[in-house]
Order: sequence, then structure tokens, then C-alpha cells
Amino acid sequence: MKIFINSALRLVILSIILGVSLASCKPGGEGKSSKARKQDSVILISGNINGTGSSIDIEMIKGKSHNHPTFALWIEDTGGNYMQTLFVTKAIGQGIFEHGDNSGGAWKPGEVRRPAALPYWAHKRGIKNDYGSFEPTPVTKVPDAYSGATPQGSFKLSTRADNAVKGKVNLMLEINQPWDWNEYWTNVLYPEDAEYKTSCQPAVVYSALIDLDSPGSGIELKPVGHSHYSGKTGELFTDLSTITTALHIAERITVTVK
Repeated sequence: MKIFINSALRLVILSIILGVSLASCKPGGEGKSSKARKQDSVILISGNINGTGSSIDIEMIKGKSHNHPTFALWIEDTGGNYMQTLFVTKAIGQGIFEHGDNSGGAWKPGEVRRPAALPYWAHKRGIKNDYGSFEPTPVTKVPDAYSGATPQGSFKLSTRADNAVKGKVNLMLEINQPWDWNEYWTNVLYPEDAEYKTSCQPAVVYSALIDLDSPGSGIELKPVGHSHYSGKTGELFTDLSTITTALHIAERITVTVK
């Protein structure tokens, strides 16, 4: 049996098809693909839920060079004295990497030391391990309340200070990702330094002055320097002229006191 479609009906069908096609190509809104929505999403993290101090939100929007970085967030007084850690990625904070031991022929979690990863924070924290350095190990690990899995993209951390703190403090962030070479920080710059080769461009340190007595809108953290290239010291080097892609791990970092 043949079905005949008149001109008017054919025009209606074509209009519907065209409308669907245009909607699927439309930027933003319902036309976005699942991948685009996932890329634009912000991972929500809760930390230190038993803290009784000020509630603090830190949001980081990933930059064009973002590639699974490790990072630590902490507060210190206006004189630069460490007060407490707010959050650190779990592998560094506990000294156990998911692929840290292949002694049996297959990868399994195991202890790994990475002194070049976040040395400024580690020295500020000031807890020596059994090796005489400051990166956390399973013995000197950061408690679970202050650590978590590495976010795969942009994130928003909602956390609290341990106790009530009054007045102004510095909100600090140190961020790094491995094997981040550039024209200056090359793989032959320090050929005898194995720890340097795990980092290359050193960790970048960000800071913002916040007032815990004055809740308000987001304050942007700014880069203030970089750490020692292999973690041997807790120095902060303020010359960022040789740092390139490492400054684009994050596009924007803001803190809000609630």
C-alpha cells in the first residue's frame, strides 16, 4: 500500500527535522553534549565537618594546563606562621600512592615519598618524618578530615577552621603537577637530582588575605612565588619569570568566608 504525503505535510516534517538539527548544534543550554556538561561541572568537596571555626569556601576553576595536579590549602597568620591545613590531596597527605608498589609484578597501593611535590606547605606544617624531611608518610600523615581524592577538574571545597579564629589570616594554596617541563625547567637542568625530575617546574604558591570576621564575596588568590625545585628547603622564591604552564593549572581560585 502506497502512502502519499501532500506538500503541506512534507513541509511540516522538514521543519521539525530542521528544528531538531539546529537544537543539537546550539551552543549552551540543552544543546550541550554530556562531555561538555561534565567539563563545565564543578566537583563539590566537604572537609573538616567537625570544625567549629569559620566556614570557608574555596573554588578553583581549572586552567588550560590542568592535568591531575596535587595541591594543599592552609591558613596562616599575617606574620606567615602556619595555623592549620584545610585540605591536601590524599596521596601526598598520607604518603600512599594507588600505584606505589609493583614489587609483586602488579601495581598496588604503596608508600611513595615526593618531597618536591608540595614542599612549601610541608615545611610550613613542620612535621618531620623518619627520613628527616617533611613530606607526609603513613606515620606522619595528615588526618582524613583534611584530605581527599584528587579532583579531576574544577572543584569547590567547603570546609571550616578547627576553632574560632578572629581577624585577618592568609589563605594559602600550593599546587603542582609532575613532569611539567618547559624551556627553562628542562629534564637536564639538574641531571643528578632525582626528586627534581618528578616535578620539573616547581610548585606554585598562591595567597589571599581574608577577614574571618567579615563574611562576603569571593576574594581571588594570586600567585606569590614558587617552591624549591626538589623540596630540599621550605623557601619561597618570588621570581616567577621562568614559570609558564604551571601558572595555568588553575584559571581562577577564589575564597569566600561564610
